[in-house]
Amino acid sequence: MANVTFDGVSKVFGDGTRAVDALDLEIHDGEFMVLVGPSGCGKTTALKMVAGLEEVSVGAIRIGERIVNDLTPKQRDIAMVFQSYALYPHLSVRDNIAFPLKLKKTRKDEIDRRVREAARILDLEPYLKRKPRSLSGGQRQRVAMGRAIVREPSVFLMDEPLSNLDAKLRVQMRADIKRLQSELEVTTIYVTHDQVEAMTMGHRVAVLRKGELQQVGPPEDLYQRPRNMFVGGFIGSPAMNMLAATVEQRNGTFEVVAGETRIEAGGEILATHPALASYEGREVVLGIRPEGLEDALLVDGSAGRPRLRGQAVLREALGAETLIHFSAAVRPAVTDEVRELAEDIGDDRAPALTGDVEAATLVGRFSSQSKIREGDAIDVAIDERALHYFDPSSGDAI
Repeated sequence: MANVTFDGVSKVFGDGTRAVDALDLEIHDGEFMVLVGPSGCGKTTALKMVAGLEEVSVGAIRIGERIVNDLTPKQRDIAMVFQSYALYPHLSVRDNIAFPLKLKKTRKDEIDRRVREAARILDLEPYLKRKPRSLSGGQRQRVAMGRAIVREPSVFLMDEPLSNLDAKLRVQMRADIKRLQSELEVTTIYVTHDQVEAMTMGHRVAVLRKGELQQVGPPEDLYQRPRNMFVGGFIGSPAMNMLAATVEQRNGTFEVVAGETRIEAGGEILATHPALASYEGREVVLGIRPEGLEDALLVDGSAGRPRLRGQAVLREALGAETLIHFSAAVRPAVTDEVRELAEDIGDDRAPALTGDVEAATLVGRFSSQSKIREGDAIDVAIDERALHYFDPSSGDAI
């Protein structure tokens, strides 16, 4: 096993496109690291540079103590799992799994041992004599993983391995891959555009955008303490609501004002966001996650909490919770950062971010007990402890 280090790594293609820009990242020995970001952010290119499938333009990649820039993929002691499975249709499951060992001219008894062990780990023992065409998508992906396991590499590289599976299989395979990595304790770099996969699977998650590393840390850190507007908006589903607001001081107390809603920025908020005081008289972007909003009729003691008043546009009942889309007389944040973020994450509210709009459409994650229906006038309580504040120019968290 080994750690993997990106030391100032950049990749520039012949047409001048900079796919990865000065990436500094260390993946620890035995760690499950997820690279996540929208299409074109550089995550797959970064993975291919570790694999030796793309040349490094600038910087160095280390696997263990070795700089591997000039080594062939075969010399790097890695195994890669692709989204396409890449199985040989004419070979049995057993022969597909054993294929890389036969290429290395491994002893027959050792091949048998490794194949049996991989089949046991992946619950493939009943299928060893079958051909890939008789297997489900999830079983084929497990065969592809078995082929990687038998090589006993220092590093697993996985490039969106679940993207061809249906939703139910993806959930099962997420759990299987996480269990497998925990059992084998092999350093793993996993690429996905799906932030749900990233949040549920990785020990740490690295968020990339336009080839640059935005933030890296445990999933809960990215969710609770995003470093900038992009990370805050990209991580979490549904996406964070972004509103234009100003910081004012009234009777010696700072307030964040969005439309008619006034949020007192008292001691607790200033303790966690001390720089907010320096924004007095200036605009900020107020970030509210859907779970920071609730039907005020269901919140005990909500009388003292800040409110948003609006009209329900859409109700999505999800069983244990209900998503309420509602319009409110507050301005959506309209900055270059927000526009680009909306495009990156495919936010269907993006078309509204085109001008001087005085009403925003927000999403709240309400209790399933809420009786709100489309068209109802609603009163929404805000959990002021769960708010995020961003600089509208730089996009950095305040």
